[in-house]
Amino acid sequence: MSIKIVMKIMQYNFDEIIDRKGTSCVKWDIRDIYFGDDSVLPMWVADMDFKTPDFIVNAIKDRADHPVFGYTVRPDSYYQSMIDWIHNLHQWKINKDWIVFSPGIVPAVNMAVMAYTRPGDKIIVQPPVYFPFFSAVKDNGRQLVYNQLLLKNGRYEMDFEDLEKQIDHRTRMIIISNPHNPGGSAWTKDELEQLGNICIKHNLVLISDEIHSDLAIPPFKHTVAANISEAIAKVTVTMMAPSKTFNLAGMASSSVIISDPGLRNDFEIMLGRVHVGMGNLFGMVASEAAYTHGKIWLKEMLHYVKENLDYMESYIQERIPKVKMIRPEATYLVWLDFRSLNLDPAALKKFVIEKAGLGLNDGPVFGPGGEGFQRMNVACPRSYVQEAMQRLEEAVNNLA
Repeated sequence: MSIKIVMKIMQYNFDEIIDRKGTSCVKWDIRDIYFGDDSVLPMWVADMDFKTPDFIVNAIKDRADHPVFGYTVRPDSYYQSMIDWIHNLHQWKINKDWIVFSPGIVPAVNMAVMAYTRPGDKIIVQPPVYFPFFSAVKDNGRQLVYNQLLLKNGRYEMDFEDLEKQIDHRTRMIIISNPHNPGGSAWTKDELEQLGNICIKHNLVLISDEIHSDLAIPPFKHTVAANISEAIAKVTVTMMAPSKTFNLAGMASSSVIISDPGLRNDFEIMLGRVHVGMGNLFGMVASEAAYTHGKIWLKEMLHYVKENLDYMESYIQERIPKVKMIRPEATYLVWLDFRSLNLDPAALKKFVIEKAGLGLNDGPVFGPGGEGFQRMNVACPRSYVQEAMQRLEEAVNNLA
């Protein structure tokens, strides 16, 4: 088998095994609850099995040396680190006044639903997609409308013709994953421009979840939806965070970036009503350190993830051809197509857990179009990917 990994001297060691068991870790410590088996190799939750980088850990330790952890404001340096990061990485110039805090992207999506729509309004999502979008709509008494993505030649695309058919006088919003989770499409400027213009035409608010924006796999690039045109920016609410990029999901620190004063005011009113704007002291410190010092770490991490993807793609093509890999243009999440195994959703889920010994995200939870798929997280030491491929190969070969 001709799998080649090009060796590169790196400052950070992503091969290191970090034992996360016994740390109240969702990915590792509730395997028996989620999968019914605590021996599965967990490659599901979208956090990394890499160390959080030292410059972040050291910044947290330095702040922890001060013995008072009282009410804290976010300093100018916090905002400036984010402004510089987004400008340097995504060529988007934002102002401090545009940035609104949220303890997470999912809370931000829910607050946006409450801020910009009313009970009974229609909100469009594009499945298969990050499943908390569905509950953000339904749990707040809004109507969920599907604009299902199209899988063409191994890449997901937006179905704009169907999108326009779904819009009526009660439609108020569309929520997108940019880049796309779980399919991995790094939406292009043309795709986002067409979507944005539809939103302008029909007076829809565009909620763009860009939590994976830093994770475009070279040579692919991320496009900020609100940076395409002033007109699109006026209808767009952008959501970003360092959590996926630097393994900080437990720090509960995200940002909602809104250039339009009216949209921003409505969101801030909702943020005030639910009283979650203060944030976490250590999340603030971690965020500033990440955006200030994270350039080299990000570059090396993406290089390592790309090599994980190369290994996985070659292995599947050569040794498990019945399984198809939707190679991501962005994110460290791989959407695996098991449809050729001809298993119904329940049987496929059982097969992956019991026969392959893998803990993955089950495709149907991502909505229509997820049947026959499973999501795998490859932001982990390569030895985990190698073991996962060996387990999967053996299970497929033994499938009656």
